[in-house]
Amino acid sequence: MLTLCIQAGGASSRMGEDKALKPFLGRPLIQRVIERLAPLADEIIVTTNRPADYAFLNLRLVSDLKPGRGALGGLYTAIASATHPLVAVVACDMPFASSRLIEAMTGLLVREEADVVIPKSAEGYEPFHAVYRRETCLSAIESALRADQWKVIAWFPAVRVRELAVDELSSYTPDGLAFWNVNTPQEFAEAERIALTAND
Repeated sequence: MLTLCIQAGGASSRMGEDKALKPFLGRPLIQRVIERLAPLADEIIVTTNRPADYAFLNLRLVSDLKPGRGALGGLYTAIASATHPLVAVVACDMPFASSRLIEAMTGLLVREEADVVIPKSAEGYEPFHAVYRRETCLSAIESALRADQWKVIAWFPAVRVRELAVDELSSYTPDGLAFWNVNTPQEFAEAERIALTAND
């Protein structure tokens, strides 16, 4: 049983407007991300501190449970708000988020009895395109927050982490686009061009 949590936090300062709501090929980017992953999910929630802006999605909207605690606080909110034992957490600004990869990671988590299955790309860990076991991860994140840790993976030593290395990822996202966050108008336009030419 999988909860999909789309994180719609962040300031979008480089975009100059809320990138989650910016039209991507005619509809809000967050809607594209949700539609790509929704078939996998038994529950979909969106974390946002501006719920009125996202009411059109007709989904459960959750505000920060640990305000002011940055990305780790956002991850805590995502996992704590889920009602299912497995939680896929994905950023709202990933236009090529991969359902194949999320499905594969969920299977790995169950088969290998891991607590986290997380891609490790050339850029490092991808905590906002990863799958978490709610029960074990929640208590580990709570401990990290109490210890005033801020790094989003600070709590990893306390749980069983299954990394997906670059060579493993290539069969699911050969172009590496699954982890691409669009942060500027130029990147946004380039992503639209790629989506059109790839029919993706």
